[in-house]
Amino acid sequence: MNLPAIKPLAEPSRLPVLLIEDESAVMAYVRTALERYGYDVVCTESGAEGLRLLEQGDFLGVVSDMRTPGGVDGASVHAWLSQHRPRLASRVVFITGDIANEDTVATLRKTGAPCVEKPFRVRQFISVVEKTIGKAP
Repeated sequence: MNLPAIKPLAEPSRLPVLLIEDESAVMAYVRTALERYGYDVVCTESGAEGLRLLEQGDFLGVVSDMRTPGGVDGASVHAWLSQHRPRLASRVVFITGDIANEDTVATLRKTGAPCVEKPFRVRQFISVVEKTIGKAP
């Protein structure tokens, strides 16, 4: 009996995490942490550029600073995702150094997205990422 040849499955494409962070030192720290735990990462310094990247490509999740230059903050990114990529809206992790700010508190209540306060330890951050976005493929 001749069985058809079985083709090996192609490795599933690895979707990157989009990191939106305007402070270069924080971006490097977060990127290194994510990559060390197996995530591919695409970085941008502004929410506006983050939205352009989200319009053009697919991502596993988004890690975003609450405040970024250019008029598009973390809340705006989450609102865009809710409207245009609802699957990703539940895969957002915010990072901020200003957790007590009223706008930050209101955004966190409205979105239900987790927030990790700067400065943070890598393991604490990765734990939140894994619970929200999923473990790296």
